[in-house]
Amino acid sequence: MLSLILNVVYVLIAIAMIALILLQQGKGAQAGSGFGSGASGTVFGARGAANFLSKTTRWLAIAFFGITLVMAWLFVHGSQKQVTTGSSIMATQPAAPATRTAPPAAAPQQGIPQATVPQAPAQNVPQAPANAPNGAPAGSQTH
Repeated sequence: MLSLILNVVYVLIAIAMIALILLQQGKGAQAGSGFGSGASGTVFGARGAANFLSKTTRWLAIAFFGITLVMAWLFVHGSQKQVTTGSSIMATQPAAPATRTAPPAAAPQQGIPQATVPQAPAQNVPQAPANAPNGAPAGSQTH
């Protein structure tokens, strides 16, 4: 449950950080003021928006990295379960018999010829040349 809550807060903080970063003006924003993007009469004042947005972004980034560390710690320490002797599910199952039986051979049907599989000749296998480097296929040359 804690993991779910942290994941939801994590995503909301990430979305808020993206929005706040995109709202901030860069250092070269004065060049774009002639095109309507440099309004000085904003809600927060001439420089108040930059201070507010940068401080809010800073605190969201701190929370983002803090939640990242907490979730990493929970993942590492929460996934290790204590194993006690004798409480495994394998200890409660009866042992299976160790004998194996061969499957019954299918009787050949009348009128259908049986396929035969030819044996591969083991004596005619070509040998690799003695001067071939290790791992190189036979016949390949390295210069």
